Order: sequence, then C-alpha cells, then structure tokens
Amino acid sequence: MLEHGGNLNDAARHYGRPRSEWLDLSTGINPRPYPAPAPAPDAWHRLPEPSHALEQAACAYYGAPRLLAVAGTQAAIQALPQLRLQQQGRPAQVVVAAPIYAEHAHCWRRAGHAVLEVPYDDLDEAVRESRCEVLVLCNPNNPTGAMAAPEDVLRWSTLLAARGGWLVVDEAFGDTVQGHSVAAHSGQPGLIVLRSVGKFFGLAGLRLGFVGAAPAVLEALADWLGPWSISGPAQQIGSAALCDRPWQAATLQTLLAEGERLHALLAQHGIRASGTALFQWWLEPEAQAFHESMARAGIWVRLFTRGAGGIRLGLPPDEAGWSRLQDALNTWSQRG
Repeated sequence: MLEHGGNLNDAARHYGRPRSEWLDLSTGINPRPYPAPAPAPDAWHRLPEPSHALEQAACAYYGAPRLLAVAGTQAAIQALPQLRLQQQGRPAQVVVAAPIYAEHAHCWRRAGHAVLEVPYDDLDEAVRESRCEVLVLCNPNNPTGAMAAPEDVLRWSTLLAARGGWLVVDEAFGDTVQGHSVAAHSGQPGLIVLRSVGKFFGLAGLRLGFVGAAPAVLEALADWLGPWSISGPAQQIGSAALCDRPWQAATLQTLLAEGERLHALLAQHGIRASGTALFQWWLEPEAQAFHESMARAGIWVRLFTRGAGGIRLGLPPDEAGWSRLQDALNTWSQRG
C-alpha cells in the first residue's frame, strides 16, 4: 500500500505525541469542512438505493451531463485499469503525467498495463505517439499544482478517442479553478473525468466522488463496482453540500485568499512554492530535515520520498494554526 498524507496515527505513534496535540497539514483538504446535516432517521437502516437527487446536484455543480457517484475517486482510480483490461482483453500502453498522485501509475501497473511516466511539458508529444492508448493526468496537478489548458486536454482526448483510447483527467482539486474543468465535455467518447467531494468541501471521510464519462463507460463502471457503493448518509450529506451555493461561494473566496497567504508566508522564508488554493508544494533540498523540524514542533507535513519528492503543506484551520506554522518556519530558517 502506498503512503499518503493524513496518517496522523503514524505521527502520534512515532513521535509519542497525542493526536490532539498535532497540527495536521499533510493533506490538501479544506480544514473547515461543510457543516454536514444529520441524515434522515432511516439512513443507517435502509440499503442505499441510487439517489437521483445526488446525481442531479452533482451534475448541476460540476456542469457535467451525467455522473456516476463512487466511494471516493480512489474507487474509480483502482477500477478503471481493471475495466480497461476487461474491455480490451489485453494490457494498454498508458502514459501517466509525472509527477502525479502516485495511485494512478500504481493502479495501472498493478493491473498489468505498460506505464510510461512523462513530464507535463512532454505530454503533447507523448499523446501524438500512436502507441499511447490511455493518458492519465491530474488537473490541477497533485502535488505540484501545474495545470494543462482545457483546450489541450480536449484535443488530447479527441486524438485518443480516434484510436479507441481514453483520457482520464483527475480534477479532485478543480473546485477552486472551475474554468479549467472539462467536466462539461465528459459525455464525449474516451474522456473520463474524476471529481471529489473530499477536498473543497472538506468531507474526505464521507468517501464520495463522481465519474463523468460516456454512458457506456459509466454503465460498465457501475457494474464493476457493484450495488450499494455509496452509503445513505453520504448521499444525503453530499446532496446538501453540492446544493449549498452560499456556502460554496463564501468558501471559495476564503480558500483563494488563504492559498495566497500560505504562498506568501513560505516566500518570506525563501521557499519558492507552487500549488493550489488548498496546498503548496516545493522541491525542498533538505526535505527529510524539514519534515523532522516540523514534526518536532507538532506539525505534520507531507514528505515525498519518491516521484516528485519535496514537501507539501495544506492550510492551517485557524489563527492559532497559522501562528504555530509561522513559529516553526522561523525555527527552520534560523537553524545552524
């Protein structure tokens, strides 16, 4: 199993500091989640039937023609390589943008596909290669925040579809840059778009995401994942969050401002970072030492030991958290 952020139990165990004393900045999740309403009294009792209200709310929010609810986008990331293998009867030639959320390349390789990791700047050339059958990228990218222009994504999708291929674009962090989303085009052949409720809405524990694709792909994916994949409470809470326009608008403004604040704070300490409104990342030459310095201050950050390498920081939840981070960065800057 690959290593991920949010592993606060590991931090508490390793450093002997209780969970309650940690400031967890190791994920790119909104630190102030949507105030989830209490589910209906029978939500825990009944088997969860498919929710048309949830699908309609998601289509309206993401601007997609049709969506399939999944138990977090991780469920789709794991299923799509298996589904492709089942449909084609052979492994595919897969290009994965690099660096990227590590589960993408891992899951395609585990299913037996031939995976080539290609830098973002070289994707256009890679797609034009006739051997490329599947392209996978995050937009915006996790962890670097790099973005491909929507017109490029759609052009690549058209090229791949002409040869029976897929373009899988993970827009898990796309809520703060909706102008870059291609979800509205996800009904066209070969384009598969992943969206997450966990990041912007801060509801990672809900395990709810969506896949936009052509109807035949969604039907095959639904059959692969099986019945009752989304709990009743998740359906009800997700519907409420996706319909709450005032909360969404206020949260967007707050996250955009705090993303800029985090970027500026790091710059004050000589750190040239990139990212999104929800996180910042940089290639830290002393990444292991930085991670250790933050941990000694009770701040858990994301250390990348493979792929892109470097450090990723999420947003503090409050002013006390910002102050702790400022103090820890001061300590780091003044070392030696």
